Amino acid sequence: MKKIFARNLRDKQVVSSDGVTLGVLNNIVIDIRSGSIENLVVKPDIALEKKKYKEDGEFILMPFSSVRAIKDYIVVDKTMALASAAEPPGVET
Repeated sequence: MKKIFARNLRDKQVVSSDGVTLGVLNNIVIDIRSGSIENLVVKPDIALEKKKYKEDGEFILMPFSSVRAIKDYIVVDKTMALASAAEPPGVET
């Protein structure tokens, strides 16, 4: 993946690999020890059933490993995003 400034990602639409609008990127979570991006913090689309996803207050968390493309939209693998929600609490992704 080519280099992209974080400020250019904010407010980008996040869509699943099957074309469903998930929401808008609000923030990112970074592991300060390794510098790696852990999760995308997404403000969910009003029509999205967010209970299927890992929730954090009013937001949903998408593991960065599920990102497939970043261009006009951020495309995530829906299967991976849903699988992260099924992990038991306390498990780091």
